[in-house]
Amino acid sequence: MKLVCSQAELSASLQLVSRAVSARPTHPVLANVLLTADAGTGRLSLTGFDLSLGIQTSLPASVEASGAITLPARLFGEIVSRLSSDSPITLHCDDGTEQVELTSLSGSYRMRGMPADDFPDLPLVQAGTPIRLDAEALVKGLRATIFASSADEAKQVLTGVHLRLENDSLECAATDGHRLAVLKLDQALRIDPEVESESFAVTVPARSLRELERLLSVRQSEDPLNLFCDRGQVVFLSADQVLTSRTLDGTYPNYRQLIPDSFGRSIAMDRRAFTAALERVAVLADQHNNVVKISTEPASAQVHIRADAQDVGSGAETLAAQLEGEPIEIAFNVRYVLEGLKVISSERVILHCNGPTTPAVLSPADEGAFTYLVMPVQIRG
Repeated sequence: MKLVCSQAELSASLQLVSRAVSARPTHPVLANVLLTADAGTGRLSLTGFDLSLGIQTSLPASVEASGAITLPARLFGEIVSRLSSDSPITLHCDDGTEQVELTSLSGSYRMRGMPADDFPDLPLVQAGTPIRLDAEALVKGLRATIFASSADEAKQVLTGVHLRLENDSLECAATDGHRLAVLKLDQALRIDPEVESESFAVTVPARSLRELERLLSVRQSEDPLNLFCDRGQVVFLSADQVLTSRTLDGTYPNYRQLIPDSFGRSIAMDRRAFTAALERVAVLADQHNNVVKISTEPASAQVHIRADAQDVGSGAETLAAQLEGEPIEIAFNVRYVLEGLKVISSERVILHCNGPTTPAVLSPADEGAFTYLVMPVQIRG
């Protein structure tokens, strides 16, 4: 194998695929990145795979001799990132050897790799007709929901985001058992009128989708994203990049039935003012149990937000609000409410609730596509 490529492009590609390289590999080769040079296409392909998440990308290269080798991802990445961007990089590995020589204008380095045959194949499911997704819509859906997934591996299916495709809409949902984020996006599917669309649902680990969101955020192309799913694997194809992930087993909760059909009370507030008030009161809430109490005063059209930290102090804020329904005092984990507010861009938000112990819903005032359900904290005493 022998090739010449750009330092900047190689470094950027290594950073991308290294996110799928295991920090604690079960086999030595899984700590490596696979390099495959193809003289026919004039491209260098890089692959990282930890047996759960796989990322593959390619970059243009002047390939003198085709070949493949795996190199330690961390060491290779650190060397390449420190080389001058003014000089192209030459990679050379003689046939039958595992020694790779990397040459730049400033110097040369040698690294011992492992055979490409030892590297596991990416499960590239590409059978049947792909589902064509609008990449921008998918990014929007992931940003609005991933944060609500569970970090507790014992909860298995709740550590992922549920993607439901129906007609030409995409619905993303995530819950950790305490809160639920749902965003429905219409016209998210790029449908061929000659191909009959099918309903489809899959739950993908949040970690894999964070990497997909990062990958799509810097994507230049406006072409649709191709999605394949089969036998516990999901594959996203985008231009010259591939992300493959296992899917999560188990039945995702019927989250729609958790959302109340109607509400007897609503609190409409300026989103920025509400967020700022919560962040200030959270300084005290963080000292104790993260709980903030929200109470309404319909006569004065005000909402009061307060936190009491035992043996430390207390804090309170008052906001103007548009209120409907009877007065109420309801308590929440302040972090849950703030995380929901951060993914809402609307200038005004509405907090809908029925009682102090039943689910409350936070939603933007100007659109009904996003729903953020939060379970209140029971106030004792």
